[in-house]
Amino acid sequence: MNKFFKLLKDINELIMFKHSIFALPFIFISMIIAADGWFGLRLLILGTLAAVTARNFAMAFNRYADRDIDIKNERTKNRPSVDGRIKEKYLIYFILINAFLFVWVAYLINNLAFYLSIPILIILAAYSYFKRFSETAHLILGLSLGLAPIAGVVAVKEDITLWSVFLSIGVMFWVAGFDLLYSLQDIEFDKKEGLYSIPSIYGEKCTLFIAKLFHALTILFWLFFIYLSNGGFFLYLALLISAIILYKEHTIVQKDFRQIDRAFFTLNGYLGIMFLFFTILDKAIS
Repeated sequence: MNKFFKLLKDINELIMFKHSIFALPFIFISMIIAADGWFGLRLLILGTLAAVTARNFAMAFNRYADRDIDIKNERTKNRPSVDGRIKEKYLIYFILINAFLFVWVAYLINNLAFYLSIPILIILAAYSYFKRFSETAHLILGLSLGLAPIAGVVAVKEDITLWSVFLSIGVMFWVAGFDLLYSLQDIEFDKKEGLYSIPSIYGEKCTLFIAKLFHALTILFWLFFIYLSNGGFFLYLALLISAIILYKEHTIVQKDFRQIDRAFFTLNGYLGIMFLFFTILDKAIS
């Protein structure tokens, strides 16, 4: 029994389950707007399961694919996927189980969700290889999380709406922007290993500028999303607070790179939860 709980602890460290907070709020935001309110307990359960299994698959696949890189990096060499705590075969089992569960849950949701499930898994897996040949890896990571709002509207309406596309593009630039900031930690390592990150190719100042540009695009596309979805006062308020949070994030990182973890996890986690809260409030009062 102790071995089982230790394995669960190692898996939790491997996939960093608490960081599901980045994708889950935007799935629910999309589902609430698509349903014009409460979308039902069934879709709440299935939507949560789809999000969790997709993320488990993506994180585990990334850890599996990056073992040769992670073992050389001081920041990542103690991950369970490279220090021997989780054996390779168990990592593969975990990847396959979550892939199967994701497709099965998508099948239970509706036909369109099922048809899109395999392409989504391919995109989620592709991110792990892009850093080896293209600096667009940051945008591929953004796209991986940006699929969440589209998945949410597909679950409710079995359709893809224009507003959900704008919400998704905004999420893509949001994630890509803070991934650029996070990647500053590995700039020297990426240069040494020949990895294609924007910081290692274009330098710190250019990276900070591109991250700011990405986050400006985030706010712009979320503005389009709110307008096209007929959002009310509270969604526009959420947009304003999001802009303030992102500004604060850049201020923290620009002053002291050692605060990247704080900016990455804390502020971005607050942003998603805040946006979801104001979406619920907007629908409850309108």
